[in-house]
Amino acid sequence: MSVPPEKKLCAICAIFSVNIMDKLPPYPLEQVLLVKKKRVEEAEAKVKERRNALAQEEQKLRTVERKRDEVLKHKQEKLQQLRNALDEGTTTFEIRQMKSYLDVVKEKLAVEEEKVKQQTTQVTQAKKNLEEAEALLKQRRLEVDKLQIHREEWEKEVRREMRIEEEKRQDEIGSATFLSRRHQEKRRHEN
Repeated sequence: MSVPPEKKLCAICAIFSVNIMDKLPPYPLEQVLLVKKKRVEEAEAKVKERRNALAQEEQKLRTVERKRDEVLKHKQEKLQQLRNALDEGTTTFEIRQMKSYLDVVKEKLAVEEEKVKQQTTQVTQAKKNLEEAEALLKQRRLEVDKLQIHREEWEKEVRREMRIEEEKRQDEIGSATFLSRRHQEKRRHEN
């Protein structure tokens, strides 16, 4: 028992149309998309690095502030000792020694204050660097998002064009089948 040629043709076309619709051509900007995704990954790594740097700078600032606070506390203790000595009455030599030592402590405090000031500047710079890295990451992600949207639109358009092409093919096949049947019927009527 043989299958009529028009049925064979329709079955082949059905298989062919499924394969055509499933297979999209490669996205023309795929390489650009991959490069942009890689840039996003690099920007994410840079943000992570800058966050770590900021955390380190803040830790250094806390350490320097702690040292400064210790020197300040020591200065206040020595100042209180000097006041107590003055209240109790002490020798001029001891008072000069205490004042001389207080001058040394004041200098040390000034050095520690300068360290705190410098470290605060470092923390501010680290924050600025982090903000710049985050802004760059945001920009890179936006670029990838735009390309993803473009890709989705491109795929929709390609599928639409493929569907239109397939409809044309189906119409041609349908016309050919119709003409073939008509021709066969015409032969039968002639015989």
